[in-house]
Formats: sequence, C-alpha cells, structure tokens
Amino acid sequence: MDSNARLLRIRLVVLCFLMLFVELALIRWLGGNVLYLAYFSNIVLLGSFLGIGLGFLWAKRSEVQIYKFAPLALAALVVFVHNVPVTVVSTGGDLIFFGAELKPSGPPRELALPAVFLAVAFILACIGNGIAHTFRQLKNLDAYQFDLIGSLIGIVGFAVLSFVGAPPIVWGIIVTVVFVWTLWPRQIADGALLAIPLLILLATWGIESREENVLWTPYYKANYLLGDSGAGVLVNGVPHWFQTSDEDWPLYQTLYERRASSDPVEDLLVIGSGSGNDVAVALANGAQHVDAVEIDHRLLDLAKKYHPNDPYGNPRVDTHVDDGRAYLERADKSWDQIVLALPDSLTLVQGASSIRLESYLFTVEAAEAYREHLTDDGVFAMYNLYRESWLVDRYAQTLTDAFGHEPCMTKLEGTVAVLVVGVDPSAVNCPPGEQWVASVDAPEPVSDNRPFPYLKTPSIPTFYIVALGLILLASVVLVRLVGGPMGAMRSYADLFFMGVAFMLLETKNIVQFALLFGTTWFVNALVFSGVIASVLLAVVVSKRVRVKNLNLMYGLLAISIVIGWLIPQNSLLPLGFWPRLLAACAIAFAPIFIANVIFSQRFRDAGDSMTGFAANLIGAMVGGVLEYTALVLGYRNLLIVALLLYTAAFLSGRRTLAAST
Repeated sequence: MDSNARLLRIRLVVLCFLMLFVELALIRWLGGNVLYLAYFSNIVLLGSFLGIGLGFLWAKRSEVQIYKFAPLALAALVVFVHNVPVTVVSTGGDLIFFGAELKPSGPPRELALPAVFLAVAFILACIGNGIAHTFRQLKNLDAYQFDLIGSLIGIVGFAVLSFVGAPPIVWGIIVTVVFVWTLWPRQIADGALLAIPLLILLATWGIESREENVLWTPYYKANYLLGDSGAGVLVNGVPHWFQTSDEDWPLYQTLYERRASSDPVEDLLVIGSGSGNDVAVALANGAQHVDAVEIDHRLLDLAKKYHPNDPYGNPRVDTHVDDGRAYLERADKSWDQIVLALPDSLTLVQGASSIRLESYLFTVEAAEAYREHLTDDGVFAMYNLYRESWLVDRYAQTLTDAFGHEPCMTKLEGTVAVLVVGVDPSAVNCPPGEQWVASVDAPEPVSDNRPFPYLKTPSIPTFYIVALGLILLASVVLVRLVGGPMGAMRSYADLFFMGVAFMLLETKNIVQFALLFGTTWFVNALVFSGVIASVLLAVVVSKRVRVKNLNLMYGLLAISIVIGWLIPQNSLLPLGFWPRLLAACAIAFAPIFIANVIFSQRFRDAGDSMTGFAANLIGAMVGGVLEYTALVLGYRNLLIVALLLYTAAFLSGRRTLAAST
C-alpha cells in the first residue's frame, strides 16, 4: 500500500469519526438545551442521515467543497441555541409529555422540529461532503469499510465520554482537533474561516461547562439546586426530583397505610429510587432491607451526597445502577413490597423514536413480572402525578389484568394518585370508595410490543404527521436542488429501499435489546456498536468472496426476518443471561449481516458510488420516518414492513441481479 492510499484511509476514518461524534454530541447537547427536544431526539438523527446524503450528492455534482463551512455551521447553531431560549412546545393531543405543565412559549412543534432537522442536516451535509471527497478516491468497498471503522470509533468514544460525564468543552476540544487536522489552511481567508468559528465554539461550550451545579449524565444535562432539604434536580430544563427530610407526606405514607399487615416490611424493592425519598420513607416505616434501583449513576451519586436523611448510607440499603425492568427480570428473589417510584425519564432511548427509558416498566408483561417477584402476601404500589385520568385508568387496568383483581386507588391532589394491589386481595386494606372501578372509555393496557403508555390510542399524533410531512417535503426539495435531476438515482432504487429497510431493522434491534437487557446507555451503545460491527463483517466478507447468486441471499434474508417475527422478543426473557444474549444476537444480527452482504455485493460494482451511497443514506432517513408507524403497528410488525421493503429492493434491482448471475 502506498503512502497516499494509507493517508486517504486514515483521513476517511477520522472524518467518519467526526461525523458520528458530532451527530451524537448534537443529540445530547440539543436535548439538554432545547426544552423538550429530548422527547424528539430522533429528529436530530433524521437530519443527520439526510445531511450526509446531501453531502455526497453535492460532491457528485460540484467540485466546490463545503466541508470548510462545517465549523461555521456548527458554531452558529451552538451560539444561537446557547443565547436564544428555544422551546419545542409539548402540550396538547393524546400523547402525554411530563413537564408540559410549565407551559413554555415557543413556536409550534410542527415548525420547530423541521427547523431543528434542517439545521442539523446542513451541518452534517458539510461534514458529509468532506467524507465524500475522500470516499470516492478509494475503491467502493474499501471506502465503505473504513467509513464503518471511523463510525464505530465515534460511537465508542462518545459512549466513554458520556459515562465519565465529560462536559461539552471536552467534546469541543476533540471536534476542534479533528477540524484543524482535516482543514489545515493554506490561505489566510481559509484560516479565518476555520479559526474564528472554532474559537467561538470553544468559548461557548467552555462557558457552559463552567456553570455551577451542572452535571452531564449519560442521559441528561442536569442542573441541581441545594437547600436545607437537600438537592432539587432539573434534567434537560424540566423538574425531575426534589429531596425532602419530611417522611410523613400523605403521598409516601399511603404506600404503607394500604398494607393490611402492621408488621414492618422485611424485604422491599424501590424501582426509580432517584432522590432517595422513597428509600428514606421505607426505612422510617421499619423496612428491614431495601433494594434501591436507579438507572443514572451520576444522579444517584448526587442523591447519596445531599439527602438530609442519608438513606443510601444505611447498611439496610443495597443500591443497584440498572434499568428497573432488566434488574427485575434477572432477579431470583421475591420481595414483600415493590414500589414503582416516579420513574419518569423525560428522554427517549437513543435511536428509538418513541420509547422512553421507563416505557417497559408499564406494560402488562412488566406488571406480571412484579406479581411473580412478590411473596404470597406481597404488595405492589405505584404513584405519580399522572396528568390525565385516562392514564391512571390504563395503569389500574394493567394491574387488574396482571393480578386478577382491581387495585386500590387513592386520589390525592389533582391527578396525583396511588395504586396499590396485592398478590392476595386481603393483603391490601382499601378504604370504602377507593376500590378502582373500570370506566367505559378506559384505554387498553400496553404491551412489550407496543410500549407506549403515554399514547392514549394506537395512532400517530397529528403533530407528528404534520412535522414528518414537512420534513419529507423539505427532503425531496433539497435532494432535487442539491443532487439535480433524480434520474441518476433511479438506477440505485434498490440501495434506497435497502436503506429504508435497514433503519427499521436497526430500530427493532434497539428496542429488542432494551427490553431484554435494559434501556441503559451501555446497552444502547453496545447495540449500535454491534450493528456496525455486523455491517463491517459483511463488508470484510464481501471483499474476499463474490456472491454470484444474490437471489439466494435475498431468500436467506427473508427467512431470517420471518424467524425474527415468529419469535416474540419477550419470549427470551425467561432464559439465563448468556443463552438470552446468544439468542438475541442471532435473531437481531443475522438479518443485518445478510442484508449488508447483499448491499456490499451490489455496492462493490456501483459505477457511481457517490449517488449510490447517497441513495442509501436518504433511504435510512425515510426509514427513520417510517419508524413512527410502530405507534400503530407495534415493533414486531416493523419486521414485516422491512421484509416488504427488501422485496422492493429485490424487484427494483433485478437487472443488476441478472447481470451478476
């Protein structure tokens, strides 16, 4: 290998690292600074796919490189958001957003979301253009292989920074180093275009990183306030929890007053222990042992440090940093009482359009798991400010289905309610008039296949339809303006359909692993890394083996997708950890590997790698839009949609297949 080829490969790896790193940084930073955007973080992902595709299309059409404008575009967005309060309004409709009671002002979300989408798309188009100019100087599969290596490093690198709580200034320094190395100026004007935006970017993120009482956790930007009663935490600008030394609040005491037994609880599980208030109340009520589960280790450390009663320091308490559902499914013990304590995450599982971190705690299958992990006279309790009465009814019906009898429902102030149910009805002392009675219009419980408890009915909310419609319209216009006539892309329609289908496969894998192993940042990072590693393996195999009959590969792909559809994802939960991991990897990554063998064999001989790769990336963006159909279809049926799309890829690529066979 000559030195020029080696340098091109290194440059491509570095640029693709930058691409993924900036994409993930924008998802985290915009979610922390644009109020309520964390509920719509998938919009940033869609903008990234479109932007990279546009960057490739522009490289095909023009020799004018726009990569040099990437620092300016990134700095402009950061400065604007940092200095101008931006809000995505989240009120109204049949979809509940916690924190909406703040009633912030801002543009309609139908307009705000497309605006964020376009801003991100422009930044990634500039970076994508830099990648494209290097990409086209290498053989197609060589370029694709090193593109994936850089992307994998970007994912792992940002995951590590998220775990240690690195603030934005650290991200900025890394981005600056990459920009300087890849854009080292030869003229004064180019130097100014590089240096000034980067200095502004570093200054802005540096100022933010020096703010007092701010933590960057793997999930949030957390601001905390200190007072006589401990700490109060806002995550992504929304109130999350507040500590208190008062252990006699009616909300907390109701959990124990409804127990028929007057004996102290011997073994208690708190899911979503967060502030430590529930643990402190449990200890005050005589609990002999408490297992406290909290998903965010940095917020847990904060709670340990500042709670006035120091519940986490009590030797009767064991803490577990984990997803509540995953911890429960792995546990081989039973508790006398399980408390679901305000597990409102206020953010999405990264890479999933509608699943929040706590979504799998509220399904029928989760309620059945609670029952199975209670002793014969055990009691389950949950409480919250539910915002809507129909949500209380949904959870009450869920408990009824799982336990076989109606829970006791104590209404406090407004829509604050406490639901208590026992394995044995006699284990609960329910005052007259508090036994829950089903209403005629109560929404049905949700399942692991459709884990959307905050959506009243299986539907796509109107504001999503409008916003996504505007995004698709803008995408069509931009592809036409940047790429010129679309005739050239028609010959790569199969690659477009592959991109759409691949995004749905990836989404299905993310939610499957979230259910089986937890919605933690670590599991999420492993899934993304596993997806890219599977694609990388497919490319390496394709570089060494030429598959002459892609019809056979399409057949194997169809079989692997059908197998994934036939096996419900929650059917793997009873398995031990290692058998469950092996089964989940086989079901999830087999179709991804086969699909990318097909893509690699097709892409190897593409005469116009720029247009072909752009078509695939734009297809991935469309797949991200189609992901919202899971709100109606459920995630399992996304596999059927993916199968239909791969069928469209097969049919549209028949001429190429005929030539290869």
